[in-house]
Amino acid sequence: MHIAEGFLPPAHAVAWGVASAPFVIHGARSLTREVREHPESTLLLGASGAFTFVLSALKLPSVTGSCSHPTGTGLGAILFRPPIMAVLGTITLLFQALLLAHGGLTTLGANVFSMAIVGPWAGYAVYKLLRRFDVPLMVTVFFAAFVADLSTYCVTSVQLALAFPDPGSGFLGALGKFGSIFAVTQIPLAVSEGLLTVLVMRLLVQSSKGELTRLGVLLAEKRSRTEAGTEAVTR
Repeated sequence: MHIAEGFLPPAHAVAWGVASAPFVIHGARSLTREVREHPESTLLLGASGAFTFVLSALKLPSVTGSCSHPTGTGLGAILFRPPIMAVLGTITLLFQALLLAHGGLTTLGANVFSMAIVGPWAGYAVYKLLRRFDVPLMVTVFFAAFVADLSTYCVTSVQLALAFPDPGSGFLGALGKFGSIFAVTQIPLAVSEGLLTVLVMRLLVQSSKGELTRLGVLLAEKRSRTEAGTEAVTR
């Protein structure tokens, strides 16, 4: 990921585009509503998009027809929820395809599905699950970014295995090969992205407390501490 221009068979490229479209349309509506109701969030939205663009532009050669890199989608998913990240991720991938020859227009749907849809949703699910169990904020941020990154490459492996099954072992054999090759570079990258996202979140906590409270990120932290204090007093 990104899958290169023209690398997928036409039918696969079209199918992934169709699968991605409803998420992007829904995300566009969510983004429009967010900006209309809370214009003060524009700067943070821009920062989330820039974070995704910069990280996902750092590519390392990997499987033929693809590459490995951080994704940067976990931060925006935590702040603005996955639907909005579907739009920010799509814009990022479109600009990278047009300006950096990174990915492609024919494979845009597949790349959007893995990086801008599945990645943010997987990372956000982990974030919400860990917060429910009162895990500290920065720990949840790390694992959300880690899972968002790694799940993107799991989906890319599935996409490539569907398009190019192994002659002998079919889809499962190809999936094992693509996944194992990606893992060599992607697991360390996912750990690095998790640590970097924690650092950025710490900076945001210091500089944008009001906005993070409105978005519910710091409210969850405050509520967890209050509940813990109440429990201690009760005991």
